[in-house]
Amino acid sequence: MSEQQQQAGRWRRGVVLGGLALVVFALVARAVELQVVDRDFLQDQGQARHLRVLEVPAHRGMVVDRHGEPMAVSTPVNSIWAHPGELLAAEGRLPDLAEALGLDATRLRMRLEARHDREFVYLKRHLAPEQADAVLSLGVQGVYSQREYRRFYPAGEVASHVLGFTNIDDRGQEGLELAFEGWLRGEPGAKRVLRDRLGRVIEDVESIRPPRPGSDLTTSIDLRLQYVAYRELKAAVSEHGAEAGSVILMDPSSGEILAMASQPGYNPNNRAGVAPPQMRNRAVIDLIEPGSAIKPFIVAAALEAGDIQIDDRFDTAPGRKRFAGHTVSDIRSFGELDVTGILKRSSNIGATLIAEQSDAETLWQILRRIGLGELTTSAYPGEAPGRLRHWREWREIDQVTAAYGYGLSTTPLQLVSAYAALANGGVLPEVSLIKREEAPAGKRVMDEETAGTIMGMLETVTQPGGTGTRAGVEGYRVAGKTGTVKKSGARGYEDDQYQSVFAGAIPASRPRLVGIVMIDNPRGEQFYGGAVAGPVFSRVMADAMRLLDVPRDQIEPELDSVVVRAGGAS
Repeated sequence: MSEQQQQAGRWRRGVVLGGLALVVFALVARAVELQVVDRDFLQDQGQARHLRVLEVPAHRGMVVDRHGEPMAVSTPVNSIWAHPGELLAAEGRLPDLAEALGLDATRLRMRLEARHDREFVYLKRHLAPEQADAVLSLGVQGVYSQREYRRFYPAGEVASHVLGFTNIDDRGQEGLELAFEGWLRGEPGAKRVLRDRLGRVIEDVESIRPPRPGSDLTTSIDLRLQYVAYRELKAAVSEHGAEAGSVILMDPSSGEILAMASQPGYNPNNRAGVAPPQMRNRAVIDLIEPGSAIKPFIVAAALEAGDIQIDDRFDTAPGRKRFAGHTVSDIRSFGELDVTGILKRSSNIGATLIAEQSDAETLWQILRRIGLGELTTSAYPGEAPGRLRHWREWREIDQVTAAYGYGLSTTPLQLVSAYAALANGGVLPEVSLIKREEAPAGKRVMDEETAGTIMGMLETVTQPGGTGTRAGVEGYRVAGKTGTVKKSGARGYEDDQYQSVFAGAIPASRPRLVGIVMIDNPRGEQFYGGAVAGPVFSRVMADAMRLLDVPRDQIEPELDSVVVRAGGAS
């Protein structure tokens, strides 16, 4: 090889080595630039694309009945969301995505275009995990999933008015779900995660804040009794073609509500097409005039004030009398009645004659003490306080109409609470929809002797000749009172629209339950409280006594006669 060729080889080798050195230097310089100079910028860009802070949903507390049976539970679901800009860049995949979600592709595109400047938009919420996985498996750019919780109500319509419901964000909207929102709802947590290019979480980087689950809520409701009340009320509303109805069962010693049903009802698990009136808890929100159901308290006020004696007699003939320029009528002439007979026969004239013996303040005071015109302690959202004008505002006619339950308004809940005071020896219990370990003392509203006397009188109402015989329960002594109230309209009281009421306690010797049945505007020949509401009370309480295993307190005639004969033989 010549000297010239050797020099050319060395030159080429130098050029190659020099070129390689320049490449290596450039790579090292670029690496330094990326790792040192632009490190923070590039990390921020990478994190912006793949590092996300996600909210960790908190599990909402469960609602259970007094025996621990679930009434409201939250189940995990997945919601599908998208980055509109990213998804619109993959517009060709929209038809497949829309089909998997059960959406219209055109409307989906319009929705994304209207929100193209956002980074987050829900496509469909609360999908079952397998449905969400099927959508994500399509691998559509810009589509992601998020874990959430959906509320489920195992009892469905049976307890819907007591519980209420949550919205799509699992926040309470009605009933106990709203009343105890702060107790049931937890605090969501947060975590930092890495996502891949398809938006799937590939790594949990760190926990920023752990979620705090909500607390469970134990209600006072007994689901067994709740079902019985719901079943019988729904059947009665259907049978009588009524507009609505309510049933409440209460433990008079503790004030706990064991059942509360309203009709018409709705299924909280599927509220599509449900009208707002169906969601009303009429037992707590709707106002009624109590009618004859208020008469026991008028009698109690007069007895306590010493204005009448239990054996006083009142002439109610001929069934129509004028009071303060107003005609008061009975369904027929009952002639002369004692105080017990007035309640037994539900004489409007007799109750008015008793009210005349007392002054307005005396009557008003007891109505106020039993809770009329005031909210109970139930804490139920939207509860109505009723209306009881101060006695100083009463006219003479107001004292007359108050004697048989007109001119004042109350809720079924307030009325059953008042009857609980009679059954509880004159002590008004504090109403509760939450189970209590120990009941508060309550408030004395009348003497124990007076309450016992009234309870004895009310037993005659369900005995032969009384207005509430159909409310009786075989084997048990029942104390109660019927009520039949004309509904008021734009032209005053309507002659063909009524509310039928029965309120009472069982067993009368030692009341375990007090209850009220209200049927709103029954259609047909039967509309009196004893004929419409009484049988519902009877059926509900008969099943309740069996479920609670309450001993009978009524001596059977056959057994009584055997005992007498055995005693005579000895």
